Amino acid sequence: METITHRGKVLQVCSRCIYDETIRGISFDDAGVCNFCHMMDSLLEQYQTGKPEGLRKLNEIIEQIKRDGKGKKYDCVIGVSGGTDSSYLLAKVIEWGLKPLAVHYDNTWNTAIATENIRKVLSKLNVDLYTYVVDNKEADDIFLSFMKAGVPELDASTDLALAEVMYRAASKYGVKYVIEGHSFVTEGIAPIGSMYFDGKYIQSIHRQFGRLPMKTYPLMHFAAFMKWTLFKRIKKIRPFWYMDYSKEQAREYLQKEFGWEYYGGHHLENRITAMQHTYYNYVKFGIDNRNLSLAAAARSGSMPRAEAMDIYFNQSPTAEEGLLTYFKERMNLTDEQLHSLMSIPNKSYKDYPTYKPLFESLRPLFYMLAKASLVPMSFYLKYTTKDQR
Repeated sequence: METITHRGKVLQVCSRCIYDETIRGISFDDAGVCNFCHMMDSLLEQYQTGKPEGLRKLNEIIEQIKRDGKGKKYDCVIGVSGGTDSSYLLAKVIEWGLKPLAVHYDNTWNTAIATENIRKVLSKLNVDLYTYVVDNKEADDIFLSFMKAGVPELDASTDLALAEVMYRAASKYGVKYVIEGHSFVTEGIAPIGSMYFDGKYIQSIHRQFGRLPMKTYPLMHFAAFMKWTLFKRIKKIRPFWYMDYSKEQAREYLQKEFGWEYYGGHHLENRITAMQHTYYNYVKFGIDNRNLSLAAAARSGSMPRAEAMDIYFNQSPTAEEGLLTYFKERMNLTDEQLHSLMSIPNKSYKDYPTYKPLFESLRPLFYMLAKASLVPMSFYLKYTTKDQR
């Protein structure tokens, strides 16, 4: 068993990645390897990631998308944020001969770098953009309600809204495929204790702690989720699950081909997400969201494990200069009010109404939907498994 002393506590750490015993639902085998590493190994085998069989399957999917989109203006939609994954994937989609519609959910917290990255890539690739802009005061009210609830998912509303907006765009243009830039090799799958979201969770917290009505926010209710998956049969495809993908090589390519600019870290292209990752979660909950990408890097060998351990356990996350000041000014919070919010007793999604029990009861259905690419396999693994603690 490998242990490390961190913040005054002796913690067992996975002998392969950097996850420690504080991760919700973690367990270790006799060799000290965690269950999340075994989950990634299972996915590598299932999707034959980076192997000839995986690439053959991806090529079959691409050809099917082309056939289903014949005669249409668009054959797929792809979310864009200005980040590495979505920018690179958009370039690959064009290289594969697909006809994408780029979709962007603007939560009004984009950095200037992200906005410019989107413009550079789309203009050079000549790709149309479908943008949904939420009312900024309404978005901020939802963010603030999560702080008042004392839960770590400050930016959960953005992730769910992007999924809903992509479904809406696909339905509007008769598209049957949503292309997503997630890679379990480079990002892992977030443990449920550090990030949970669904429509009922967001709505229940906002009803209890919000002040403004949800008028422009694109909430995804369970009925809508079923409409998109069961009845519209819109598939979610994650090409990086089948192919070799390196974020470092992707960034080099984007910088060379588009003059794309790096923004400093995973998900830091959006200020509210950066606030969640570098301050709110870290200071209030002791959650360091860097563990996803660092554990994945150590697991895959793209970074020496010792280096990932040193970064995670010895170096605090950093954000762009002035981020906290910007957050307080935009949210109209004094130092005392922010301190009060940060002092609210810590809670989790288990303290509020969610769809989680429903997802668990429908586990067999979601397994079939995941096998048919109608929901991501990561959704099935994460949301339909009973919480262990």
